[in-house]
Amino acid sequence: MSKLETNQVDPSTGTTLTLGTSGDTIAIPSGVTITNSGTANNFGGINTPAFHVNLSSNQSVSDNTTTKVQFNSETFDTNNAFDNSSNYRFTPQTSGKYFVYFSCIGNSVSVAQLTNLRAYIYKNGSQVAESRNDARNEKIYEFTNYTAEVISLNGSDDYIEFFGRLDHDGNGVIRANSYAGAYKIIE
Repeated sequence: MSKLETNQVDPSTGTTLTLGTSGDTIAIPSGVTITNSGTANNFGGINTPAFHVNLSSNQSVSDNTTTKVQFNSETFDTNNAFDNSSNYRFTPQTSGKYFVYFSCIGNSVSVAQLTNLRAYIYKNGSQVAESRNDARNEKIYEFTNYTAEVISLNGSDDYIEFFGRLDHDGNGVIRANSYAGAYKIIE
């Protein structure tokens, strides 16, 4: 093995400097610091697909009925993997582990009528996470539940949905400032 000692290496033509060829390993010894003053591309992983959605207006729900939240407004959706117009589900098409979160706000509209609220995350039609609030025989105006889970998705046909369930004595809604999202975990 030969050793090259220099303070700067520039390409002889063009603007790209290539180190090694396909199949080579470039080793950076322990204790070496790499300082980036330019743009770093393709280092580490990326947290996509990712999305964050909310309701554009309150969604009415029947008393004590598990109801799919119809998130129809996207803050972002990096891979167009969330359907915000018909089935309201996330189908990422990229396998991996995902951090999935859901904040559900249940409201009784005008008077204190809520006794409990549940927020569910479903994978392929089955519940995988739940959060609940219970007023213990009291009636209140509003609950907020947050739930999150790390979920493995196969990237071909797995999907995620969000559901809420309110126990109320009249007009119950899932509020427009409820939200949900997910992002792929770098592995």
